[in-house]
Amino acid sequence: MAEAGRKDFSDKAKEHITPDSSKSTTDKLKETVTSGGDKTARELQSDDSKTTTQSISDKFGREKDDKVHGGTGDSVLDKTKNALGLGGSNN
Repeated sequence: MAEAGRKDFSDKAKEHITPDSSKSTTDKLKETVTSGGDKTARELQSDDSKTTTQSISDKFGREKDDKVHGGTGDSVLDKTKNALGLGGSNN
């Protein structure tokens, strides 16, 4: 069972193993929106306040995102602050 505001692990697994070619446009859009919300929630809550399962899942998710998107190591909140010119980073 997922924590409040988070996507359940079984839902993530089903989405991952179902080929995009067999998903409707509505299904793809829903996955995009819920995955984005889950990633945001993942960054807003510290790992030490999560269940063990959620913490491990989030760590793997961050590692995957870093590899796929060339992550900087900054959290979503840090990236947002930097984009708005409110962060301490000079990127």
